[in-house]
Amino acid sequence: MTDEIEKEDEVALTAEYVLGLLSQNEVAAYENVLGVDPDLRAEYAFQADRMVALTDDIAPVTPPPHVLRRINEVLFHDAVTANSASVRGKSWLQRLGLIPAIAGGLVAALAALWFVTTVLAPQDGPIGGTTYVAQTAAADESLVVQTSYDAAAGNLVVNRAVGDARPGRSLELWLIAGDNPPVSLGVLPESRIGTMPVSPDLALALSGGTLAISDEPLGGSPNDGPTGDVLAVGPVIDA
Repeated sequence: MTDEIEKEDEVALTAEYVLGLLSQNEVAAYENVLGVDPDLRAEYAFQADRMVALTDDIAPVTPPPHVLRRINEVLFHDAVTANSASVRGKSWLQRLGLIPAIAGGLVAALAALWFVTTVLAPQDGPIGGTTYVAQTAAADESLVVQTSYDAAAGNLVVNRAVGDARPGRSLELWLIAGDNPPVSLGVLPESRIGTMPVSPDLALALSGGTLAISDEPLGGSPNDGPTGDVLAVGPVIDA
């Protein structure tokens, strides 16, 4: 990109540009160089193509009619539909107020997956036995936890990139599968990077599920569900 920027930094910066993660000033500076640097344009074209290629193997699926209704409820607050829904008919995600946060979480998880498979390991494919990934993040990014499920080991690999538990409290990870109540996956490790065992039945429920993190008493929730504030949420996506 320039003599002052290493190739590795150029690749990372281009990845952030493609994913829309740069600030307005950073975008302007990047595009100024993009207009005069053919090597940078080639790097941008390469990464943009790889991003698009992530969807090549996804078979088209016709969504059921209720999907459009739910989109209207969640994104546009459709008054007629929303007012007719009863509390009993709401999913656990709705009851916990997590639906709006998942949209941002999905973008973040896709970005994390793309960065791992394209930038970090473009030739080797998925790392290890990873089959699912998720980025569980607070709306203000005060807590960001990246997880990947290693099918070979039967573990979740957890990286608490940002945030800590409050003094005398624990951060507990929950799996929400469909309309089922949240199921605890355990208390997050005290170290920033660690592993959490996942039973085979819960591993089967990871696909299409949602991970949530709640603030709990030291050692975890005394009940079957979250008792404290839900701090972060993110969808699980296939690696």
